Formats: sequence, C-alpha cells, structure tokens
Amino acid sequence: MKKSRVNLIIMSVLVLITHGNLIYADDAALAKAKNILQLFPIADGHNDLPWVIRSRFKGDVEGYDISVPAKYDTDIPRLKAGMVGTQFWSVYVPSSLTPAQALRSQLEQIDIAKRMINQYPKEFSYAASVADIKIARKNDRIASLLGIEGGHSIANSLGVLRSYYDLGVRYMTLTHFHSNDWADSATDTDDNDGLTPFGKEVVREMNRLGMIIDLSHVSAATMNDALDVTVAPVMFSHSSAQAMTNHSRNVSDQVLKRVSRNGGIVMVTFVPSFVNTKRRVWAEGMIPLVKNVSTDAEWDALNKIYRDEHGAPPLAHLSDVADHIDHVAKVAGFDHVGISGDFYGAEGDELVSGLEDVSKYPDLIAELIRRGWSDENIAKLASENILRVFGSVELVSAKLKQARTPSLKTIKELDGV
Repeated sequence: MKKSRVNLIIMSVLVLITHGNLIYADDAALAKAKNILQLFPIADGHNDLPWVIRSRFKGDVEGYDISVPAKYDTDIPRLKAGMVGTQFWSVYVPSSLTPAQALRSQLEQIDIAKRMINQYPKEFSYAASVADIKIARKNDRIASLLGIEGGHSIANSLGVLRSYYDLGVRYMTLTHFHSNDWADSATDTDDNDGLTPFGKEVVREMNRLGMIIDLSHVSAATMNDALDVTVAPVMFSHSSAQAMTNHSRNVSDQVLKRVSRNGGIVMVTFVPSFVNTKRRVWAEGMIPLVKNVSTDAEWDALNKIYRDEHGAPPLAHLSDVADHIDHVAKVAGFDHVGISGDFYGAEGDELVSGLEDVSKYPDLIAELIRRGWSDENIAKLASENILRVFGSVELVSAKLKQARTPSLKTIKELDGV
C-alpha cells in the first residue's frame, strides 16, 4: 500500500510538471508571437464593420462607439490587443441589388467607412498606398484601407470603377454571391463561362489604376481568366484551401500554384464552413437561402429557420484555420499566404472557436509557431506578403499609366449587351 501511494505521488508530480511545461510552452509561443507582431503587425484582408454599422445601427458611426469594448467582434481595444496594424475595411453591398441600387449603396458604404476612420484619428489612419501604410505604422495608427466586395456595384461602367478608385477603393472583388453581367460567381450559375470581354477589360483597367484584383467569391473559370489577363499580382481577400475543405468559395491547388507564379496572395479566412468539412456539410443548404438577402435582419431570420430544421452546427476551431494556412503555404509558398478574419458581426457558433474576435490573431500566430513556422515566415504571413503584393500593383500601375490612357470601352461595345 505504501509503495502504491509513493508511486501515485510520483505520477501526480510528473503530471503536474508535464502540465506546467505545456503551459510554459504555450506562454512562450504566445510571447514570441507578440514579439514578432510588434515589428510586423497583422495586415488583415477583410472586415465588414462598416456593414455592421449600416445594417445594425442605421449607419450611425458617431453613435456606435468602438473606442470601448463593443457588442460585436470588432472594436479598437480588441484591434490593439490583436496587434492589427493594417485593416482593409470591406465596403460591401448585397449583390441582390439592382445596378442603380448597388451604386447608391456603394457610395453610402464608402461614406460610412470614411466617417468611421475619421471618427478615431488617434487610432485609425486613412491609407491609399503602401507609403500611407508605412506612415501609419510609424505613428502607431491602424492603417485603414477600403475594399469593394462585388463588381456589380460598378454598374457595368469603367468610369464608375475609376470614380471608386478616386474615392480611395484599393481592391475590388469581381463578384459576390451572384454572377454579374461580366463575371461568374462561385455561388451562382456560370452564365459567362468566366469573364466576358468586358470583364477582361475591367481587369486591365484595374491594373492600370492600381486597384488590386480580388478573386474571392468568383468561379474557378473567372479565377483562371483573370489570372490569364492580369499583369499585376492578385489577391484572394478572404478565402481558404479547397483541398482541405471542399467549399466552392475556396481555392483549388491548381489555382494556388497559379497565384504563386502570378506573385499574388491567398488570405486565409475564418468562416467556419470554409475551414471545417463537417461544418461545410451542415451549411451546404444555406447559400440558396441567404444569397438574395439584403439586410442582416433577413439573414438572421433565415438562419434561425435553418437551425430549427438542421440543429446546431458542428464547431470550427483555430486549428482548422491553421491547417488551411499550412496548406496554402505548402502549395503556393510562404510568400503567398496571408490572414483575413472576415469578421462581420457574427456571434456564438457562427465564429471559429478560438478566433472569436479581432483580439485573437496572436493566438493563431502562436499555434503556427508551435508547428515550426520560422520568424521570417510569420512576418510574411502577418503583413509583409500583402504589402509586397500591393507595392507590386502600384509599380505596375505606374508603368501602365505612362503607356495608356483610361479605357473608354463599354459593355455594349465589347459584349453586345
């Protein structure tokens, strides 16, 4: 009995020591993550806070105070805790709108985003170039850029596209849930077999302007057509790896290899159904239901109906996101992967466990450090890759602006529409 008791005590001590070492290792990885992010803060590819303010707070930027802990997933204290140094704010409008409605709503969203940035001058710094981002970093501000989510909002006009650029938009997702008149979406019918001739002209004009071509949301044919036409690097502002989770919104290995040759970037996102197969299977009936909604209230109502019919969803976890980042790095290379939370005001199990808000980026970086990622590759992932892509887009633009004038082509002329 005495011997057994001694053995039990020894085993307990070993367990405590082992547990303590695990805690120490976790703390060490997190501390290392934060040290790296001090020098190379997170540059996140997509956050829908302007839409949250519009849809849930009627565009009341001044009334919805994000200088203190706020209701949803994004506010200034948590951005600072998450060590975010650069944020592309999505100026999303639903693709279910008519062209005229989309154009008006797009201007309103740009207004909301700019008012939000201007509301907090000590924390945010409006940015429209890599040089602006560097100045914001130097002044300890969060560089704040604008990205359009869905080419439907140009209303089939290159003049409107140029006007958005002049208003500060620095990337545009070619489609959203729906295909438009010149590009096919990953979640709609392939009416155009990729890009139409006008769609290819949109890509060329974006190259000339210095607006990053964003291939999240588009069909595989559109991805490949855009990669055929562009002379500048592309981005996927919020997508993940299709080989890991077979979702239509994710990127195939074939395209990942093309992105590598193009010099572009895939910014892995935190959407549960994009990173976890069980969650994808559970959610596969959602897209036809929600693709035509135009408000968060409509989405909430349909989501409740779906949950009543299908039960609670399987959870996605931080480790799932890390798996996708590992895969993109393996196939495309460490120079071609980034991070994009795609936070949009979701709550509870609509968020990835362990990545519930914008304060959690260091936890993801710590997980990658435990998996053996080098300091250099962490820095690339965190921000240096997207800054390189943006810088390359700017250089291409400078050359093209010397070589040609703004395109006057129309969709009627090129597509006969």
